[in-house]
Amino acid sequence: MRRQTIIMEHKPVLLAEVSNYLKPEPNDLLIDGTVGLGGHAATLLSHVLPGGRLLGIDRDASNLELARERLSGFGEAVVLVHDSYANVTDHAKTHGFTQVNGILLDLGFSSVHVDDPERGFSFRSDGPLDMRYDRTQSLTAEVIVNEWSEDELAQIFRQYGEEREARPIAQLIVSSRAKIPIRRTTQLADLIAGLKRQHGKTHPATQTFQALRIAVNDEFGELERVLPECVNLLKPGGRLAILSFHSLEDRIIKQFFKNTPSLKEVTKRPIVATREEQIENPRSRSAKLRVAEKI
Repeated sequence: MRRQTIIMEHKPVLLAEVSNYLKPEPNDLLIDGTVGLGGHAATLLSHVLPGGRLLGIDRDASNLELARERLSGFGEAVVLVHDSYANVTDHAKTHGFTQVNGILLDLGFSSVHVDDPERGFSFRSDGPLDMRYDRTQSLTAEVIVNEWSEDELAQIFRQYGEEREARPIAQLIVSSRAKIPIRRTTQLADLIAGLKRQHGKTHPATQTFQALRIAVNDEFGELERVLPECVNLLKPGGRLAILSFHSLEDRIIKQFFKNTPSLKEVTKRPIVATREEQIENPRSRSAKLRVAEKI
């Protein structure tokens, strides 16, 4: 029952806009590199049948199982793979998706991650400092917090979290862990809250937790590696649609689209959620959709 509730309550961000810009049609081949709970994929699949197929990839095995359940009615039209989208070319070749009509990347993390304390993504409930999308990998937030140097910590807090207090937070972590290891989300959040004043509704640990999540999952590195792979997999006229939720991600995408001769930008400015969607689905507030077409 819990699984069904998660699936039913999941609201894909900018769903209509993604579908409108990718323009899926019967017989099309599509790739969803971040299939998540299958929300976008279900809508896209409904447009490519009959004759079309979709390859869905996700690093999170738990999410992939929920997507498998949600998309079960599409039968052999959907292929689901547990892996990082950075390895999309290997899976595309294996399953016959080498000249595709459209590719979607949704770079946001799902509410499932935040709502489960054991995943360690949120400071709002106590859990282990984990933050891995793929729980088979060895690097966790706990490893970074307890083993990385002060300079390394300050760098990721500044670069990935755009945290002004990056150095003081790094110093505090290093001095605190010398006395007792930092293993829990609330333990780290309380440390930061003791150093940094809260501004408005934003918790003092927000940017630090964001930086750790990005570092644990190598989110920017994965994105930079996959972008040229996506272009190679698209057929001429095929489109690449990317949903980002972070200014640095958006900058990477914007520059790549601008500097890739074989791409034509379809969206001169990023598409954002309507006021109505932002009220209904708060996750959509920071979403930006950019789309490019292969020439």
